[in-house]
Amino acid sequence: MIRVLGGPKRLCDGVTRRDLLRLSALGLLGQGASQASAAASDLPGFGQAKSCIMLFLYGSPSQLETFDPKPDAPADIRGELGCIASSIPGVQVGEGLPRLAQVLDKLSIVRTVSHPYPVHGVAYATTGVPRIEIPMELSPRDVGHWPFIGSVVDHVDERTGRPRASALPRNLVLPWAFSSQRVGETARAGPYGGFLGPRYDPVSVEFVGSGTKKARKTLQEQVWDDFEPYRGVTPESRFRLGTVGDLGAGLTLDRMNRRRGLLEQIESLRRGADAQAARSGVDRNRALALDLLSSPRVRAAFDLDEESEHTRALYGMTLFGQASLTARRLVEAGGRFMTVFWDEYGLAGTGWDTHWDHFPRMKDELLPGLDQTLSGLLIDLDRRGLLETTLVVVLSEHGRTPNLSRVNGGGRDHWSRCYSVALAGGGVARGRVLGRSDKVAGDPLERRVSPKDILATMYHLLGIDPRTMLHDPQGRPMPLIPDGEVVAELLA
Repeated sequence: MIRVLGGPKRLCDGVTRRDLLRLSALGLLGQGASQASAAASDLPGFGQAKSCIMLFLYGSPSQLETFDPKPDAPADIRGELGCIASSIPGVQVGEGLPRLAQVLDKLSIVRTVSHPYPVHGVAYATTGVPRIEIPMELSPRDVGHWPFIGSVVDHVDERTGRPRASALPRNLVLPWAFSSQRVGETARAGPYGGFLGPRYDPVSVEFVGSGTKKARKTLQEQVWDDFEPYRGVTPESRFRLGTVGDLGAGLTLDRMNRRRGLLEQIESLRRGADAQAARSGVDRNRALALDLLSSPRVRAAFDLDEESEHTRALYGMTLFGQASLTARRLVEAGGRFMTVFWDEYGLAGTGWDTHWDHFPRMKDELLPGLDQTLSGLLIDLDRRGLLETTLVVVLSEHGRTPNLSRVNGGGRDHWSRCYSVALAGGGVARGRVLGRSDKVAGDPLERRVSPKDILATMYHLLGIDPRTMLHDPQGRPMPLIPDGEVVAELLA
């Protein structure tokens, strides 16, 4: 491989000169624009996943309390929680996941995901961007960002003429627009169209409901004490389609539906649209909104009253549980890529970001919620015959430190050198555990896996060759995943 020495020089699109030269040396930029490689991968499972439900645990769960417990580690690493046997012989999980332990044989676990960026790099975990920095992570429209995986699926499906199974958008985010329900910091990067443009941003769903349990949160001098929907929601709580891409501030589907002369407004806009509007996706997204408004099947997909009380309870009467149940209903309605975020709420530094009160939050909220929802989703998809064609991925931006910090309730800080990712369905093998970490779950000992390898594997199962080339706004060919390889051991 040709290596180019010297300091990195960042180009206007966020790719460094070194990256560009390296890609050229690999021959990637010599492929035709917007062309995949000549032949799809000959690995098994290509295209088996017709849909994907990605569960993103923002803030990042500890690998030690979830999928890589270390019962023989010292107490200042092991912490307060033990581990239990699972349905995979010889494999243990954290004791806070008893339901999931019983169905772990439906999953495959990667225990040695590793990368060099211990920041909340949602964009790094979910896009092909070669590197991430904190200023980029806090700037969703930074020119250096690459497109979110759901945005790429939408773009490639559209480009290759893959028909939509319904009027549903191919790329949906639940329970709301990511990073939109917190105070204390700016919005974070991640689920956006990147260099493909705003027209390929995900469609965000809105939560309409109420929490049932209160939580007190602190962030420096700020105190937040209110109902926390991730701890529980009322049965009447629902989700509805919100904004569709760049429709304008505050313009939701419901408001569009109430306006008179909507078609005339759309046509007037279309006739007068200039090149900039076309690039921003206004026409495309307004046309999509009209399709959604006229589809009874789409409206029915969001009607949780059609589910039995037993099924709703199976997922858990929490925001994460009911959003995941809605994602399953969207799969049945023809949805392609659904992302359910366990997001910050109320204040920044919440979700799975357990720098403080680690054990109380893990015991009272986080582990019970994940345990019920993920196990319920796997059971429900399997019994409906949907698991074989629905890829389920549980991931985060990094893991947590092996050493506990001495704060109230204990704390684990950011750790990206070794953490766990779980996958199921859609061509993923059942009951496999890949990789082995050291005695404190701090570093891989066997089979290090990059987040880009996880993305490449997802693309493969969704029928998109990871060697596919994309175009940036200047028409330059860009590789989908420059450094990612399909993890063959995960394939059925």
